[in-house]
Amino acid sequence: MDFSYSDEQRMLKDMVDRVVADQYDFESRNAIVNSEAGFSADVWNQFAELGLLAVPFSEAAGGFDGGGAELMVVAEGFGRGLVVEPYLSSVVLAGTFIDAIAADERAAELIEPIVSGQTRYTLACYEAAGRYDPYWVETTAQATDGGFTLNGTKAVVLNGDSADQLIVIARTAGETDSPDGLSAFVVDANADGVTRRGYPTIDGHRAADITLVDVTVSAEALLGEPGQAASALEYAIDRGIVALCSEAAGAMEVACDLTLQYLKDRKQFGVPIGSFQALQHRMVDMRMALEKVRSLTLWAACSLESPEAERRQRLSAAKAMVGKAGRKVAEEAIQLFGGMGMMEESAISHYAKRIVMIDHYLGDREYHMAKLRDMTLAGRDAA
Repeated sequence: MDFSYSDEQRMLKDMVDRVVADQYDFESRNAIVNSEAGFSADVWNQFAELGLLAVPFSEAAGGFDGGGAELMVVAEGFGRGLVVEPYLSSVVLAGTFIDAIAADERAAELIEPIVSGQTRYTLACYEAAGRYDPYWVETTAQATDGGFTLNGTKAVVLNGDSADQLIVIARTAGETDSPDGLSAFVVDANADGVTRRGYPTIDGHRAADITLVDVTVSAEALLGEPGQAASALEYAIDRGIVALCSEAAGAMEVACDLTLQYLKDRKQFGVPIGSFQALQHRMVDMRMALEKVRSLTLWAACSLESPEAERRQRLSAAKAMVGKAGRKVAEEAIQLFGGMGMMEESAISHYAKRIVMIDHYLGDREYHMAKLRDMTLAGRDAA
């Protein structure tokens, strides 16, 4: 099997690498992270001008119809630069959800402002009691004359503090943990009854807990058919997992490079510490962990259109490996850097924090290992 990039994918990679190198040196990123908004509008607009915000959308919705490989190329480049702009929340999660659930004309109407960078969306689906289960939804949507009334609380909504529009998953029917009965609504982030408590996460990104109290929306705010949002939610989360695994691979690559360079530069007893065999072995283990993540991420990215059982297994395997191998790389890098690795002024500390935090988005290692176990047992019982 040929794993090399096509000419178009190579051009996309070169473009992403170039814009990240130009806009995201360590000092510039720190300034962006510490700004009031937590991201750069100028960088976001540049992403839009280069067409990066259109990559995962269908042609019918005005996108490039990029598949898992193209999404992997973009996200891996962002991982190498520790990009904090709301690509995962607005483009990958909210955008592809709209693409999957809305009719062509409606999807194009909502996605065009995302592609142009004018409007930032976020997907408000997870709730505290459900942890990583996207189908655990207590938020309700009650039908009224001409619309719906929403009540509930969403937890750790990525970039929920700065988003212009929310895609709120609410229950119009069914049990609390059932995929049946879930509906999706477009809600103005500044609408009456919407309260957002924003906060920075330890990896330099932003999130918010969002409470909805008697929030009224029109019937046109409903996306797709009532009670039928689960498949689109799965579609968006699958692409989010590929993006996160790819971002982890990019960040792990730089963490390995920085650590190797430090072992070459740092001297003890008159020689580089990298000449000590014990440290060479640890460096090799880090590289092996990186290659495991790369291989499983590529496998997952190429499986987005596969039958459900295969796709679910491969995505969970990749995400679980990111949790295990990513932590290995992050912890080893910090230990090999010694005290320097803990300093805010040291780039390696920021790569380590992002790698570890990626494990906690869209299901951590334990969650996906449990899913793999359940799928394996179900397959064995069916045999």
